[in-house]
Amino acid sequence: MYEDYSRQALPSRKYRELLGSAICVFNSNNAFIIENILAYDEPGEYNWHQLIDKTSGELLKPVKDTITKESNTTIAKKFSEIIEIRNRILHSFQVTAPSGSRFSDDVDNQILATKYKNGRQDYITQEFLYDFIKKNGELNEEIYKL
Repeated sequence: MYEDYSRQALPSRKYRELLGSAICVFNSNNAFIIENILAYDEPGEYNWHQLIDKTSGELLKPVKDTITKESNTTIAKKFSEIIEIRNRILHSFQVTAPSGSRFSDDVDNQILATKYKNGRQDYITQEFLYDFIKKNGELNEEIYKL
């Protein structure tokens, strides 16, 4: 699919909408994690400016030092898993899926794919994105329980 604003082939609008939603829910949880690190930072070791500059992976230690001490390891484990999936999305590459395959709903079969460190490659399908959004919802529910 082509748009007036880009000469490059793009996946379908629905796919791009899901991709944008996936990024937004992750960003929301990332900010919520930072908010809770600050809320449970008894020694006052962290500040917002410092935390917002960290990559999500770099937030895992502050999560352990604060949120995990306040609750348990559930949030840290879910956040770590979600970071890994988010990395697969952000470090993906665009491909043309095989014609007639179930991987893409795009007329030109445009889709993102990812390669894991072990060499395995996968398409980032709509189901992959829906699952990521669902996992972010589950993390969000755990954070709200604090």
